[in-house]
Amino acid sequence: MISLLENCTLRSFDEEVLSDCNTFDCGHKDLNDFFKKDAIDYSNQLIGKSYCFTLDSNPEIIICAFTLSNDSIKLKNIPCARKNIIKKFIPYGKHIKSYPAVLIGRLGVNKDYLSMGIGKQLMDFIKAWFINKNNKTGCRFIVVDAYNEKTPLNYYIKNGFVTLFSSDDQERKYYGKKDAEPLKTKFLFFDLITLSQ
Repeated sequence: MISLLENCTLRSFDEEVLSDCNTFDCGHKDLNDFFKKDAIDYSNQLIGKSYCFTLDSNPEIIICAFTLSNDSIKLKNIPCARKNIIKKFIPYGKHIKSYPAVLIGRLGVNKDYLSMGIGKQLMDFIKAWFINKNNKTGCRFIVVDAYNEKTPLNYYIKNGFVTLFSSDDQERKYYGKKDAEPLKTKFLFFDLITLSQ
């Protein structure tokens, strides 16, 4: 079993990583293309910051990679029952129109290291970053627009995320999509306060 914190090094996903490391392959074409072609541009344009863990015993191997950016949960047009879930434990919740969040824009585990607990360790690491007392900004939630596919949805749900919308119809309405239009992603969130209590 590989421990991210004991056997790997956290690095910014930058030009050095692209030149020094093997091509990252998590088995998902869209994610692979993003880390190969777009991650550095996102960082340079201050849209999102990508990171990876490389294996200490072979630093050419990227074990996992992820991208984070600032976001929020905006309460406008969210059904009342879902708003109440978001605001349930927040003091003065009725006065706030949006709540600070960090967005996981992309996240993948090297396909050669699947089923080794890496994904769980990575999510625990990301959560810990934002409840650390040295965190420089307020961040109540982690949010993700997960691919509307069984494997990624199961991954986030197993890691404590819940869907913001109780039905696909609610989510379509929120995003202004047509009734029969399939959802490519599902919006999920994790409330960080549950870890700091």
